[in-house]
Amino acid sequence: MSISEGGKAPDFSLPASGGRTVSLASLKGKPFVLYFYPRADTPGCTKEACAFEEALPQLGKVGVTVIGVSKDKMPPIEKFAAKYNLTFPLASDPEAKTIEAYGAWQEKSMYGKKYMGIERSTVLVDKTGKIAKIWPKVKVDGHAADVLKAVQGLG
Repeated sequence: MSISEGGKAPDFSLPASGGRTVSLASLKGKPFVLYFYPRADTPGCTKEACAFEEALPQLGKVGVTVIGVSKDKMPPIEKFAAKYNLTFPLASDPEAKTIEAYGAWQEKSMYGKKYMGIERSTVLVDKTGKIAKIWPKVKVDGHAADVLKAVQGLG
């Protein structure tokens, strides 16, 4: 399934750090950011998570929830969240159903070998449940700031 800006956000319900559950239903009426990252506690993912954590006060001011999603199981996710004091939910999607529904499950290539994996990407969903913006192939540097700008433009 592919998603598009202006389209309806695909449904999801996932276990998340801190004993939480995140779902489309529980976020109804609130804008939120779902960002997809390859693996907990790897350099790029750590940098991205910490940048979102830093941006939380500003994002919170405009009522936006941030949720990180990976295929990691809960134990490594909890460890990652604790290690970097990440207060926003990090969700576990080991079967990649939500990752796939949001278009982040992509064919990748390393050393000439093709394989399926998570493309670092971010989706901003507005309070009506519509996709406001999609960032494919995210470069970590400055990304949280770009997301914040887009969120402030939601109005």
